[in-house]
Amino acid sequence: MFRYLPLILKNTLRNKRRSFLTIGSIAASFCLLGVLFAIYSAFFLTEPTAAQALRLITRNRVSLTQTMPASYKQKIATVPGIKGIYISQWFGGAYKDEQADRRNMFARFAVEAKEFFEVQPDIQLPDDQKQAFLRERSACIVGKKLQERLGFKVGDRVTLTGDIFPGNYDMTIRGIYDSNEDNETLYFHLEYLYESLPAARRDFAGTFSILTASKEDTSRVPKLVDDMFRNSPVQTRTETEAAFILSFASFLGNIKLFLFIICSAVTFTILLVSANTMAMTVRERVKEVGVMKTLGFTRQSVLGLILGEATFLSLLGAALGCVLAGLMVIGLREVAGAFSFQLRTMTLTPGAIGLCIGLGAITGLVASLLPAIGASRTPIVDSLKYAG
Repeated sequence: MFRYLPLILKNTLRNKRRSFLTIGSIAASFCLLGVLFAIYSAFFLTEPTAAQALRLITRNRVSLTQTMPASYKQKIATVPGIKGIYISQWFGGAYKDEQADRRNMFARFAVEAKEFFEVQPDIQLPDDQKQAFLRERSACIVGKKLQERLGFKVGDRVTLTGDIFPGNYDMTIRGIYDSNEDNETLYFHLEYLYESLPAARRDFAGTFSILTASKEDTSRVPKLVDDMFRNSPVQTRTETEAAFILSFASFLGNIKLFLFIICSAVTFTILLVSANTMAMTVRERVKEVGVMKTLGFTRQSVLGLILGEATFLSLLGAALGCVLAGLMVIGLREVAGAFSFQLRTMTLTPGAIGLCIGLGAITGLVASLLPAIGASRTPIVDSLKYAG
């Protein structure tokens, strides 16, 4: 079959406009398919980092928007296997005019500062900046990417306008941290937030971030913590940090089902495009097939030539689509902010590339199979009489 490769390549580009349009259509479809594979991999197949594998998040069992008593912290800390714990509260609010400039949108959390560094050892911060942050109640730290995006410097004043917690919160940036997991967030002192509220409103916690001693404790501790508050008015739900982050995707619905439906639709579209192209190609070359058979080409040879031509076109489109998908994934990863969570780890893996190339080959074969069989079985006399 390899001896017919030059003929296959020549026939592939005999109608250049149609071939390029077909390759472009297939490439666009496989580009979308590759991006979807990358998103699926980022959400459901990415392994947690070594630090994430030891962290748990405890939240209100009813909803993440509901708080828990801050006093739960002391009880949770007594569970064997827990090395550290701190309270974290999503602040929300606004920095300047976020509607006019989307760059001003970033995550803002109030945390227990001392315990925060114990549970989050991946946060890299110069010691002098860390000590300055710990000493000053109205201090905050910001991630390196956030600092580069907004031009922050150590010593700058930042004012957040609260919505969940009304009022203006003036802070001083005392540190620029770096992290492999998240460096686009602003953290400030939970005590500073508590002090702005009436005394009756200070006993609350959005989440408890827990550091366990080992991976075995990570699988054992959640049940122990949740059982502790099983009969309490406010029950808890404890899960790994990776599962907690993934739970944000559930707000959009069944992500796996959505991705499956879109991938199926894209694959069906590729089949239609390829089948339509091959049907037109075969119809134009009925007489040519008859001549080829007259010259000694067998049915199997004709069948192989047409299948090879369609597969080659589809593979070209799939390869180009993978290149485009890789570029899109890089772009999406760069613009993914603090609200995109797993998308920051998105990548087009070799497995996804291989799957796209494999689907390309299968698509070409399936789309051209019926036209190829029909052409190979057409009698020589009927082929030569064809007036199309």
